[in-house]
Amino acid sequence: MNMISLNEFVEKFASEFDETPADNFTEETVYKELDEWGSLVALSIISMIDEEFDKFLTGADLRSVSTIRELYDLIQTR
Repeated sequence: MNMISLNEFVEKFASEFDETPADNFTEETVYKELDEWGSLVALSIISMIDEEFDKFLTGADLRSVSTIRELYDLIQTR
C-alpha cells in the first residue's frame, strides 16, 4: 500500500469530484451529504482506492463509514 497522509488522501478524494470545490473537503466531510455524491462518484472513489492503495472496497464499505477520515482509517485496516 502506498502510505500517504490523511491530508494527501483528502486531496485525492476531492480530485474525484468535478463540480465540488476542493476547499469544501476536510477529513471530517460527510461525503454522502455532498450534492455531487452519487453512484458514479462512488465508483470513481473505489477505483482511485484500488489504483492508489491496491485495496479493494465495495459499495457496502463506502456505506459503512461517513467521513473521509473514517474511509481513510478503513483503508488502513485492509
